Amino acid sequence: MSSLVDIRSRFDTAALLAGGILLCVVIAVFSTAFEPDRTVFDTPRLALGFGFLAILGVRYSLGFARHMAGDVALGVVAALSAWMLIPVVHQHVGEAASGFWALAVAYWLASWLFVERMAAWKLTNPSLTRAVNLAIPIVFGITLLVLWELAAKGFGIPKVLLPAPSEIWVRLTGSVPILWADFQQTFLKAVLIGYALGCGSAFLTAIAIDRVPFLRRGLLPIGNLVSALPIIGVAPIMVMWFGFDWPSKAAVVIIMTFFPMLVNTVSGLAAADAMQKDLMRTYASNYWQTLIKLRLPMAMPFIFNALKINSTLALIGAIVAEFFGTPIVGMGFRISTEVGRMNVDMVWAEIAIAALAGSLFYGIVALLERAVTFWHPSIRGSRG
Repeated sequence: MSSLVDIRSRFDTAALLAGGILLCVVIAVFSTAFEPDRTVFDTPRLALGFGFLAILGVRYSLGFARHMAGDVALGVVAALSAWMLIPVVHQHVGEAASGFWALAVAYWLASWLFVERMAAWKLTNPSLTRAVNLAIPIVFGITLLVLWELAAKGFGIPKVLLPAPSEIWVRLTGSVPILWADFQQTFLKAVLIGYALGCGSAFLTAIAIDRVPFLRRGLLPIGNLVSALPIIGVAPIMVMWFGFDWPSKAAVVIIMTFFPMLVNTVSGLAAADAMQKDLMRTYASNYWQTLIKLRLPMAMPFIFNALKINSTLALIGAIVAEFFGTPIVGMGFRISTEVGRMNVDMVWAEIAIAALAGSLFYGIVALLERAVTFWHPSIRGSRG
């Protein structure tokens, strides 16, 4: 029975991934790497790097490297294999054959195995745990970018259809003044101002609805109707009302962020149970004291849920609104203009800036949520 358990323990996900790495390396050895007849051994650096990868694959498949040092060695070798693959494929754009793609799959499996092993680490130091938790998505994202680079160059995809990450990076670093001006116009003006006004007005409206029951029956259906308005129909109207500059985009953001904040705040204010309310009444608390000391703290998880949702909706709304009229600056303006000029690398550079800004915005709101709702079970559980 013990031998059967030992056999089963070896055929886990790590063993399967390691076996896949070995299989891919073997296929690459006996296949053509680049057309017409170049093999892996025609590029010594490639052969050396994936030789080490194959050795580590053997050790993992046999269960000899299941420790942190072996995991780190696997990550280093996977990074070296990517560093060797990318320059080679740049020299043979559109000439990749089965051997090259086998090595690319081997790199993908090695990165997958490395991320899985990192996720299984049991660290006692909280700082190291947070660093590893941050490193896991970073490694995963880098792996996707490397695979994107290999696919774009290996298949020889035209830049007008799908530029490689390296081409997007060149465009991004060479267009910093333009990208910064677009970021200021779209994010620092339209998004932030519209986000603050939309969420703030919705919060105050939710307080009024909670205070006056008549407004709950009157305003909530209207808010639901406004949230269902299509942005492509609202944006041109806002441009006609507020002009071509950022105020019209901020107005679109206000419309998009108002209803999620309203609904979540109203639901959060109703989260306090009857026993807690009765306790506040026994202390002779009036409405505002109960609201500030009990109901608003209980509503904070709901409110921050709306703030996180709106952090992405606001950016999307501002960019789409710029398609319908804007000065010669802005992320949406740049995307629509550069698509017409077939400068797809510039479009992807704008998308990258928007994605980074949206992610940082969401992260800031999430950090603020952890600081404010430290008492909530979900936050306490994640810290523990």
